[in-house]
Amino acid sequence: MEYKVSKHAKLTTLVLIVVGVASLIFGIATDHGHTDQRIWANLLVNGYFFFTISLAAVFFLALQYVSEMAWGVTTQRVFQAIMAFMPVGAVVLLVIFAASSMHMNHLYHWMAEGVMTKGHESYDAIIAGKSFYLNQPFFWGRNIAYFALWIYFANWFRKNSLKEDKLELNGETSPIYKKAIIKGVLFIAFFAYTSSSASWDWLMAIDVHWFSTMFGWYCFSGMWVSMMIVAVVLVQYLKKNNYLKEVNSSHVHDLGKWMFAISCLWSYIWFSQFMLIWYSNIPEEVTYYIQRFNDYRGLYVGTFFVNFLMPFFILMSRDAKRNGVFLIPVALIIFVGHWIDVLVMVLPGTMFDHGHLGAVEIGMFLTFLGVFIFMVLRSLSKAPLMTKNHPMYDESLHLHH
Repeated sequence: MEYKVSKHAKLTTLVLIVVGVASLIFGIATDHGHTDQRIWANLLVNGYFFFTISLAAVFFLALQYVSEMAWGVTTQRVFQAIMAFMPVGAVVLLVIFAASSMHMNHLYHWMAEGVMTKGHESYDAIIAGKSFYLNQPFFWGRNIAYFALWIYFANWFRKNSLKEDKLELNGETSPIYKKAIIKGVLFIAFFAYTSSSASWDWLMAIDVHWFSTMFGWYCFSGMWVSMMIVAVVLVQYLKKNNYLKEVNSSHVHDLGKWMFAISCLWSYIWFSQFMLIWYSNIPEEVTYYIQRFNDYRGLYVGTFFVNFLMPFFILMSRDAKRNGVFLIPVALIIFVGHWIDVLVMVLPGTMFDHGHLGAVEIGMFLTFLGVFIFMVLRSLSKAPLMTKNHPMYDESLHLHH
């Protein structure tokens, strides 16, 4: 069965974009300073947040092939659709980086003129000591390579999945499936490094004097759980509209388990990073947390409790993971919670004590959300919702536990 984007879905995305743009305009009109920096900071927050959701979908799709996961076959097209935002997100991030390189914004202090030049009034010895990694040619070279290869793998998985549907196999295993396993191995090996190094370049480099060896894992768990939330909501939406009839309560249960498990992983890394740095009490490390506790305490601490307590206590039981009445509210709340988590990673180092959650932040989020939903639903409508000729399709159909 093929999905058709309903008028209600189109109207919803349009309303999100219109309300988002209106809120953004209102926020800009009533802002009393630092408006340009605030806009750039929010572009980075939302460009990063929604792009990495799409990127995590590629990772999870590759993981399914490498582990020969059967249960996810019936929802494979959902993950492929989530990947659709990648080109848009990549363009947004590249525009931000280009503006930073041309000094049109001040998101990355290490890109400022003179900070690595001895004798210059802006010279910073700590930043200069990181110049072997933080320099413009290497920054641009590696990031262009990241985007190019990530999008290549996403397109390959999508294109060859559709091609696999048209094969006549006569009981044989699809050669495309065998190639997909190899591609999955290659992608995960590449992703294992680049998911961390991209988070260093895009987020950790904002607070350029600070570093954490756990930061890459922290960002990875955040993007993964955010993507699983999107998948859960999409599957529930499609089933409510009489699509994905092949998806049963066990498939929904497995999606709920992933959302629950990765929420616990994110919470563990959040606490571990905080506890180790706070306990060691090294001045150049704790400054990261002091700034957030002084100026963003409600958002920072509140985010942890929402993103940990909500899924942990509500989704602990088996029945809750199968019931949309529990799944959807929890998913939507922690989705916003993880967006706020990214907000608190960006604003303190770019807006300092001038940042807050206001009309500009909400407007930018709603605008990006509307575009993201539009791209995902459009991708869903361009292919059958069920894959064909996947060697584990029948096994997935009969999943029961």
